[in-house]
Amino acid sequence: MVRNRLIQLLLTPFSLLYGLGVSIINISYRYGLLKGVAFNMPVISVGNLTIGGAGKTPHIEYLIRLLKDYINVSTLSRGYGRSTKGFLQVHENNTAEEVGDEPLQFKRKFPEISVGVSENRTFAIPKLLMDQPDLQLILLDDAFQHRSVKPGLNILLTEYSQPFSKDFLLPAGRLREWRSAYQRADMVIVSKCPYEWSPSIRQEMIDTIQPLPYQSVYFSYYEYDDPYYIFNKNYGGPIQEHWTVLLVSAIARTEYLVDYLEDQVEHVKLLEYEDHHYFSKYDVSHIKKMFDLIDSPNKIILTTEKDAMRLELHQQYLTEHQLPIFVLPARVAFHEEDGEKFNADVQKYLLGFKS
Repeated sequence: MVRNRLIQLLLTPFSLLYGLGVSIINISYRYGLLKGVAFNMPVISVGNLTIGGAGKTPHIEYLIRLLKDYINVSTLSRGYGRSTKGFLQVHENNTAEEVGDEPLQFKRKFPEISVGVSENRTFAIPKLLMDQPDLQLILLDDAFQHRSVKPGLNILLTEYSQPFSKDFLLPAGRLREWRSAYQRADMVIVSKCPYEWSPSIRQEMIDTIQPLPYQSVYFSYYEYDDPYYIFNKNYGGPIQEHWTVLLVSAIARTEYLVDYLEDQVEHVKLLEYEDHHYFSKYDVSHIKKMFDLIDSPNKIILTTEKDAMRLELHQQYLTEHQLPIFVLPARVAFHEEDGEKFNADVQKYLLGFKS
């Protein structure tokens, strides 16, 4: 703890310089030197103030499930880590290398919706509308800092275990911009909350965030479905308590997932990589080596849906060596009546939208 605080102190001058740059950009938007483009259709942004780990992808999937049967929905992402450039429509037969892991995950799970990737969201939205004139809603993935598009509804996520109100600017902390930027949000979702809940936990977090009068606050957590084999969704089943699990993870924060698994199985061994890491041939051979070293007849490899998009690039190696890699799907749920309130508030925005 003392060492971490010392590192933060040493990095503080760099955080101040970084914060100065962020402030110049935000002031430019505030006083009209830079302007966000507003479109004559509903646009919902889902983002956070930190560099990752708040759960944007499952929350966008929640919105897709909520709305796709009633209106024509599209998602738009940057396509982080992809090898391509410019605007692309995502197809199910794309690879994560071509379009990014999260957009590919959206398209594979919801093939009926359109999914786009582009570094320039202002340019990409008209392209989406040209390709799909009957489009009725665009969900912007990780767009809280990308102010070139002005969303009609701005949803900010913050992780329960490390809320933005207790974090620091990069590189001393994980914040992309000053804490005060939360004022741009219309809704704040506290994600990855504990399963066991009480009014005191809610109030403590609200006191920490200090939402403004126009901001609604909701509390969400993850539910996990049965794992399935990475190359065959029809093959899988419930988690077994006698399993020894090698968890292969390249997501921003794995603590929440590890805590869940430790309550479900006999033993968890974590093999962790940087967020969005593209697995190399060495990595997959190392995964095999670590799996072979586990001395248990009931062992299995688990990974996340996002990691599966990148691991499947090594399908030939993984199938040749018969590695039992299973994917653990996550979905968002809300505490108490927050789900009903959130759904109603989103519906209210859509019904009240005026172009």
